[in-house]
This record gives sequence, structure tokens and C-alpha cells, in this order.
Amino acid sequence: MNLGTRLALAFAVVAGIVAAMVGVLAFRSALERVTGEVDRSLHTASAAVIDGHHGVLHDPVTELTGDEGVKHLLPLTAQRIDPSGGVTPLGGRDVTFPVSDADRALAAGSARGATSTAEVIARYDTYRVLTTSLGDGTGAVQVGIDVNQSRQVLSGLAKEITLLALLVTAVAAGLGFVLARRITRRLVRLTAIAEDVSASGLGAGQVPVRGRDEVARLSSSFNTMLRRLTDSGEAQERLIQDIAHELRTPLTSLRTNASVLRRLDRLAPDSRARLLADVEGETRELSHLVNELIALALARGTDEEETDVELADVARNAATRARRRTEREVTIDADRTRVRGQRLALERAVSNLLENAAKFDTDGTGPIRVEVRAGTIAVSDRGPGLDTKDIDRIFDRFYRADTSRALPGSGLGLAIVAGIAEAHGGATFARNQAGGGATIGFTIGTSRLLPGH
Repeated sequence: MNLGTRLALAFAVVAGIVAAMVGVLAFRSALERVTGEVDRSLHTASAAVIDGHHGVLHDPVTELTGDEGVKHLLPLTAQRIDPSGGVTPLGGRDVTFPVSDADRALAAGSARGATSTAEVIARYDTYRVLTTSLGDGTGAVQVGIDVNQSRQVLSGLAKEITLLALLVTAVAAGLGFVLARRITRRLVRLTAIAEDVSASGLGAGQVPVRGRDEVARLSSSFNTMLRRLTDSGEAQERLIQDIAHELRTPLTSLRTNASVLRRLDRLAPDSRARLLADVEGETRELSHLVNELIALALARGTDEEETDVELADVARNAATRARRRTEREVTIDADRTRVRGQRLALERAVSNLLENAAKFDTDGTGPIRVEVRAGTIAVSDRGPGLDTKDIDRIFDRFYRADTSRALPGSGLGLAIVAGIAEAHGGATFARNQAGGGATIGFTIGTSRLLPGH
């Protein structure tokens, strides 16, 4: 059963319950009004008969039935019960009401004015009978009204209420179905697109967003998710293509060298040494490339717990490793900025910037400088600087400037920096310095800055 059918049934059930409750209350109210009018007429007639005014039995009695104010004329019938249970007709229809034990008790009792009311059947008609004690064991008077007509009216009213309740339920079901179709139309569209995505992949389209209700918010979120999944899929495809391109060169070289190794015993010692050195170098570059790829894949999503990090400590730790690896002087100028982030990832980003600076600043005429200011980390060197056409591309995966083709590296170091910066709500930047050299760095998102820095 789909959601639209369930909503339609829910509308019908609720409307049916409400209509039934209203009908029951209306019927009970009509029944009480009719019974109350009959009882008042019986008490009035009984008082007149007991006082000897038997002519009241020949006057029609009006009864308010509740059927839109229509009044019906009801005949009265009376009889007297003696203490022994005998019956004497007093007027009205030629019928005799059955005498019950309760009626005999009233006739033989001493409490004048005590009454009891009952409905009895006489000659196939239903009468509502009021029995009133005359007191001192002198008997009782019974006055009855034929209530068949009122019962028929009430029966008709009950049927009308039942039909009305059924009609209301049917109308509610129809309206519920229409409303459910309108409510679930966007959900059906959303479901169809989700099924298309599941069956054929991304690119199935966008869900129309109308209004500001929960369905509109869900549609907007679903569209955002589709866009992100599409972007992620395209990024993964580009990454795979880039990896395939970058791996092709070292693998081709290794394959060629492997074929030459089959004739290793026939090579001259110098050729053999060069071949082995080439194999070692290609293997080392391939291992470095794989490590960089792993780091790049983890740059935007790691399991490292986020903590409060002081960027000055990050810069000092990265500088210590850079001094040990490159034997270059590194100076630090840092404020007391504290952020919420992943310490090891941030240290990796700063280390990559320092290694990049050391690789291009080969002259070593001055120290590499690290500056930390209000969530911005910048690394400056005195190398040849950046070509204008390279500034906007140095953070792309596997991109290598013309001046760096002969230098070691995979072209992934700055791409990893960009991934870590993005994961921390920031961005990367690169510019040339006055007097030579370049400044490359990244920022941390302002939402991650902690107070008190």
C-alpha cells in the first residue's frame, strides 16, 4: 500500500469516526428530547386523571420529536390497578396494559405519588406507561402513550445519520485521495529520481523545489546531495585518469628495465650499475607517488579526532622536521591563534609547504619563513618565484610547472595542502614576493577560530 492510499484511508477513518461520534450524540440528544416530552405529557395527564378529569384522555397530546421541529399527535390511554392487581379501563384506546410486579407493589403501597415508567407492548403497539400510586394501598393509575410513531421517526433519524456518516466518510476518502496525490506528488518524483540514480548512476536530474515545507526542504537537500555526489564522482574519475597517466611513465620504465635485467650478465659493469640505479630510482619514485596518493585520498576525510590546536605549535613541529630533512634554516613568526581542527593533518600541510619551498629555493640564500596570523599560514622562500600561468594551477593534482619537470616529486604535495585547507573550511593562496621568491599558504575557516587568540 503506497503512501497516498494510506493518507486517503487515514482521512476516511478520521472523518468516519468524527461523523459517527457526532451522529451518536445527535441521536442520543433527539432520543432524550422525545422521551422527555413524552414523560412530561404522561405526568400531566396522570395528575389530571387522578383528579378525576378523564376528559384529558380524549384530547390529543403533542410530542416534539426533534425532527426539524415537526410535532406529532399521540393518543393517551389510562387504566386503574386495584390492590389485588385487577385492571379497570379509564378511557382512551381499548387496550389493556400488562401489570408487572412493580406495578402491583405501587398499587398496594402506601406512598402516594410514587411512580415508575416502563415501555410495554399491547396489541402489537409499543406504549410508554407511567404508573402512579394512589397511596394507602388504594391502588394505582396507569397512563400510557403509543410511541410507535416516535420510534419510527427516531429509526428514520438513525438511518439518515448512518447514511450521512457513510457519505461524509466517502467524501473524506475522495478528498483525502486528492490531497494525498498533491502532497505525495513531489515525494513520488523524488522516489523516481532516487530509483533512477540507484539503477543507472548519477545524472538522473533534479527534483523541482516548490514552497517552503518539509517536502521542499527534502527536495532541496536531495538536489544538493545529487550535486555533491556528481561532483565527487567526476573528481574521482579525474583522479583515476590522472593516476593512470602518472603511473604510466614509471611503470613503462620499470618494465623496460625488467626486460634488460634478463641480460644482466651480458652488460658491462658501468651499464649494470646505471640500470640498477635507474630501477632503484623509479621504484623509489613509485613508492613516493603511492604514499602521496594515499595522503591525498585522506586529506578531505580522515578518522583523526578534532581538537583545539595552536597554529604556532603546528608550525614549530613542521619546521623541526623540515630542518632535519632539508638542513635548511626555517624561521617562524606566529601569533597565538587557536583553531578547532586535526593537528596531524595541519602539520602535514605545513610540512608540504616547507618541502616545496626547500625544493625550489635551491640557492639557500636566506631562511624559509613561516608566518602565522589569525588563521592564515604562509610559507615564503627566496627561490625563482612563480610564473604567472602557474599561480592558478599549482594546487591542481599532478600539476608540475615547466621549471620543476627535472625536480623530484609527484605534483601532489600542494594538492594535499588544498584538500586539508578545504576540510578546515579554508582556502589556498599563492603569490610572488617583491625582490624574488614566492609565498604559498592556506587559511582556516573563521568558524573554526577559537576565541582568545
